[in-house]
Amino acid sequence: MILDILNCPTLCWLAIIAVLGGALLFLIVLRLFVYYTLGVCKSKNKMDGKTVIITGCTSGIGKETAKDLAKRGAKVIMGCRNVDSANKLKDELIKETGNSNLLVRKLDLSSLQSVREFAQQINREESRLDVLIHNAGTAETFRKKVTNDGLEMTMATNHYGPFLLTHLLIDLLKRSAPSRIVIVASELYRLATLNLNNVNPTTTFPAYLYYVSKYANIVFTLELARRLEGSGVTANCLHPGMIDSGIWRNVPAPLSWGLNLIIKGFFKTPEQGAQTSIHLAVANEVAAVNGKYFLDCHEYGLSEGVKDPSKGKKFWELSEGLVKLQVSDPKI
Repeated sequence: MILDILNCPTLCWLAIIAVLGGALLFLIVLRLFVYYTLGVCKSKNKMDGKTVIITGCTSGIGKETAKDLAKRGAKVIMGCRNVDSANKLKDELIKETGNSNLLVRKLDLSSLQSVREFAQQINREESRLDVLIHNAGTAETFRKKVTNDGLEMTMATNHYGPFLLTHLLIDLLKRSAPSRIVIVASELYRLATLNLNNVNPTTTFPAYLYYVSKYANIVFTLELARRLEGSGVTANCLHPGMIDSGIWRNVPAPLSWGLNLIIKGFFKTPEQGAQTSIHLAVANEVAAVNGKYFLDCHEYGLSEGVKDPSKGKKFWELSEGLVKLQVSDPKI
């Protein structure tokens, strides 16, 4: 009888409304789930007398991490490509935190020369390094880019630069032990794999390489942790969550329009996304934890493939060659 009353167009509209209503309800539930499962760093530890390096901290979770550690009294060295923006942030953070012990140093992780110059300056000027936070990252969508060193841009910035920097600062970290290395990875690694026959994928679709670089971050962390066992230096990595941050700025229109709606409604804020980085840098309960992956301030499981020690060793050796590690450079 109802079908006799309602014509087909009416039924179609009711179906559309039902689907949209269901989708809206799903998004509301998802938003509430994200909000109520957020991890928060509960540690009240101060960082007076400790020195921290944070890469890529002019915006997003890097900025929030720098702010938090500055409030705790740490000497914060901001390794940034855009020195002007970093100096503006430094002045802002000094006013906000009351901590004037903040420094800006030029660092372009896509340039091996810049990494070496940064490390030389740090080793020359600093007597200790308690925490090294590899936060900087980039993501291209369509544009294929190769650095002056012949490396694919995303892999250079997200893996090879941090790999070289860790080597060049490792002796300072060891002298400052107990010390920590924190690497910002991503759950998006699960969408990729690491082809050891092509670790400089200059012809691969750029958007996919962000996932590959995050996979590389985790493989690097686990192998680094194995090599640092017993040294007093720990290495852990993390997924900050999906963040409303500058890493998505390279997404072109019209894709950016829909993405921005999703980001503003359902992604974490930079402050929320920084919590796990802060937790790994300061919390007592992770002081001796080494070679683990964290999400929302809790240890989280990894896929079996990424944990393969033979893959980690091989990728390490290939990375040494691509960053042109010298005989005179520190060894890990």
